[in-house]
Amino acid sequence: MFSGSIPALPTPFHDGRFDEPTYRALIDWQIAEGSSGLVPCGTTGEAATMSIAEHNHVLAVCIDQAAGRVPVIAGCGSNDTSVALEHMHAAREAGATAALLVPPYYNRPNQEGVFRHFERLAGEGGLPIILYNVPARTVTDIAVETMGRLVAAFPGKFVGVKDATGVLTRVSMQRATCGTDFCQLSGNDDTALGFMAMGGRGCISVTANVAPRLCAEFQAACAAGDYTTALSLQDRLFPLHAALFSDASPGPVKYALSKLRPGFSPELRLPMTEPCEASRTLVDAALAHAGLI
Repeated sequence: MFSGSIPALPTPFHDGRFDEPTYRALIDWQIAEGSSGLVPCGTTGEAATMSIAEHNHVLAVCIDQAAGRVPVIAGCGSNDTSVALEHMHAAREAGATAALLVPPYYNRPNQEGVFRHFERLAGEGGLPIILYNVPARTVTDIAVETMGRLVAAFPGKFVGVKDATGVLTRVSMQRATCGTDFCQLSGNDDTALGFMAMGGRGCISVTANVAPRLCAEFQAACAAGDYTTALSLQDRLFPLHAALFSDASPGPVKYALSKLRPGFSPELRLPMTEPCEASRTLVDAALAHAGLI
């Protein structure tokens, strides 16, 4: 269902409000440059600082603009199971392909709590689910055993994972536990090369926001088993992978887009602030190294 380079889209703001025309233009550019899917309202999209109504509006705009050209994996995560369910219902009504869901953050449930959170979402949400495992942000890990339990208990509901643990051995562990049809997508651009070699099918990417064509070419090379080309592209993109996390995300990626896309504002919502001068310098150098400026 999902493969290739899938950007986790930033949400453009202007004077504190969602900049819908800029967002629609960004989506058209992403599709034209070869991105194979879109993720609105994830971490990079600053979903944590959106109201429920605004979050669901951004989802609907993304799905409308994509217009079926690529799948849309709607960010629906919340530490409140009922709020996550509300986002899933809105995404389903708007026509999303699947929902991207983190385990509950801050609450720190045990694995039974994680299972029951996803159990309710699978039973009532009405969309296929991509698990988003990012314990560096959520603190809570979705254990491999819990993934296997979910896949077995709800056939066809849990279709894959965005794995941002940075632990490459989990790819093999999850293949063994969840099956080879379970779609594993890297959540880390810097280790996506190894992730793909171990059985990954793509990447939900930050770098693809800035270098969509290069990231699409990288993913195509990996899928074709052409790791010589993939390694060459990795070398070209690696400074950018690092620079886009040289300060709190999505500050650096919004700064980079403001350099590449006329009219794209680097504006962020508190508590996020603009990247520091050192970060901006790294981004500028990485853009030049990749041949983007």
